[in-house]
Amino acid sequence: MCRGMLMRVYTEDNRLVIRSGTSRVWIEPWGESSVRVRMTREPEMDANDWALSEKPAERRAEIRCETVDTTDPWYRGEEYSAYHQTGKNYYLTNGKITVKVDYEGKISFYNQRGELLTEEYRRDRNRINRYCVPLRIEAKELKCIPGTTDYELYARFEAFDNERIYGMGQYQEKNLNKKGAALELCHRNSQASVPFMLSSRGYGFLWNNPAVGSAVFGTNKTEWYAKSAKKLDYFITAGDTPAEIEENYTAAAGRAPRMPEYGLGYWQCKLRYRTQEELLAVAREHKRRGLPMDAIVIDFFHWTRQGDFKFEPRDWPDPEGMVRELKELGIETVVSVWPTIDEKSENYGEMADKGYLVSADRGNNLHMTWMGNTVFYDATNPGARSFVWEKCRDNYYRYGIRCFWLDEAEPEYGPYDFDNYRYYAGPALQCTNIYPKLYAKGFYDGLKAEGEKDILSLVRCAWAGSQKYGVLTWSGDIHSSFRAMREQLQAGLNMGIAGIPWWTSDIGGFLGGDISDGEFKELLVRWFEWGAFCPVFRMHGERSPWYEREEEYINGVRQLTSGQDNEVWSFGEDNYGILKKYLFIRERLRPYIRECMDRASEKGEPVMRPLFFDFSSDSRAWETEDEYMFGPDILVAPVMEAGADRRRVYLPKGARWTEAHTKKTYEGGSLIECAAPLDIIPVFYRAEKHFEIY
Repeated sequence: MCRGMLMRVYTEDNRLVIRSGTSRVWIEPWGESSVRVRMTREPEMDANDWALSEKPAERRAEIRCETVDTTDPWYRGEEYSAYHQTGKNYYLTNGKITVKVDYEGKISFYNQRGELLTEEYRRDRNRINRYCVPLRIEAKELKCIPGTTDYELYARFEAFDNERIYGMGQYQEKNLNKKGAALELCHRNSQASVPFMLSSRGYGFLWNNPAVGSAVFGTNKTEWYAKSAKKLDYFITAGDTPAEIEENYTAAAGRAPRMPEYGLGYWQCKLRYRTQEELLAVAREHKRRGLPMDAIVIDFFHWTRQGDFKFEPRDWPDPEGMVRELKELGIETVVSVWPTIDEKSENYGEMADKGYLVSADRGNNLHMTWMGNTVFYDATNPGARSFVWEKCRDNYYRYGIRCFWLDEAEPEYGPYDFDNYRYYAGPALQCTNIYPKLYAKGFYDGLKAEGEKDILSLVRCAWAGSQKYGVLTWSGDIHSSFRAMREQLQAGLNMGIAGIPWWTSDIGGFLGGDISDGEFKELLVRWFEWGAFCPVFRMHGERSPWYEREEEYINGVRQLTSGQDNEVWSFGEDNYGILKKYLFIRERLRPYIRECMDRASEKGEPVMRPLFFDFSSDSRAWETEDEYMFGPDILVAPVMEAGADRRRVYLPKGARWTEAHTKKTYEGGSLIECAAPLDIIPVFYRAEKHFEIY
């Protein structure tokens, strides 16, 4: 709001409008028990819906006002008295959420019981709780950036000591609860900013802005910030349970499609299968041993140059025959695609001429110099998306490949100078976080146009709403350590709360795992056991040390070598027996996982979720961060410490629990200590259910 200017609140059809000078705020119903709040200082409201791409059914809000007497000796000044001696409070109710705009313009949100959910943080009035507050801190600010038509954006809300905050995507840190965290709102390798939070106070909040910025959940205030924006835009929803909140949010932002059948089983991957024959030899051996495998991945640099979007014919001479043999073995072929275009690629010139590449506002336009001088293609440009898909259709899809690994999806700039990059959709500062969503959209739309129904793309990043394009996000190039494993657990759980139900990590970590090292073998076994109870069960990693090979070149282009073996039989016979056991555990769980995936598609439920999702009335469930629910009926407590052979497990109230390994039954609300030898991950299921896990 503009200080010192007359403020007016009025109704405009089905919304409340707050007007002060050039500033306008819209508050309107947006789906079940939800509202959308927008603010602009421009003549017209920016039309981008960003994450709110699913237009909700029309809902008529109940709007009312009440006159209040604000006569008070604490108010001083003729000008203030002339405008505000008496005033009105306005209320907009949509289902279980009510928005209050008081006579000074402050916005507060309540549930159907009249309980405060959250409210704006304002320290710019003459009187707050009878204390003089001359700070002049506004709740929402669009601050003009001099010399531009853009704004710096702030939105501030009160902090609550008892609040716990979950979601926000994937950050490499230890805490599941984000209260007290300062989070960067931008993507990096292994960091995915998905700005939806779920509060223990009974609401969900989406920061509907793909700009670079930050979110701080402090003890004194919550502050959302964008470095450059056209408007303020957020969505808030209320519900009696986390599941209800999640359902409301995903109805507005989109839900995952139906998971393809091959997504339910085991995926084999490594850095990297260098030739067609090497890949087929692994698949044949896997099946010869009678082991289940649903997908195998052809990783990066199966091409000659980045941006060619096709197989290097020397190493992959018969893609069609390869895919046919894999299909006969019951294995789906997954192929890596990078958005980097080498300046020597056969497609670079045409893409540059057509404006299909991300541009720079200053300096040269190289974005990465790893294995070539490259520029990212502009996934925000519809023409560029079509161009890349058509190349992949002609060079991959026609051979029977229908699943793509969309790597480098942040995109991974080197360096991350967001103020220098510019997209078709606008400056990177304003919209870079939408890149991975539109990258996936290009392949989703292309596959749909070819008649594919159940679509999945493995993507290294996501933004709010990415799930609607069949995105399976993995957690990036993480370290091979127990610390990293613990961090991935909270990352996966918070991605699910943020609306991305298909998630996976590199089993064993990506960087630094030596397959001859006993400590790494222990880590890999523990991670593999946990992977069997993740939404997608996928082996990957670079596996040090890399093969010693002479440098190879094809047409003057250096070829990438590979890490050590990464198959289940690569870590010793004793460990092979354990890994084999969990391959078949996953197969036995397949019908249950199908049910969980269908619920994610139909209701927006995370497949893996914190205990509080299913036991929200249990306060200890909100505090437990090292175990989780795998669907509604199975509780998983991964072993994430080296050398551990026992661990403590909290069993939430509201159910009786059967330990899968021993078949012992326990009452909910109890903390137990259970055995966890190397071949056992503690798993419990609701006693009224029956699972043959071990």
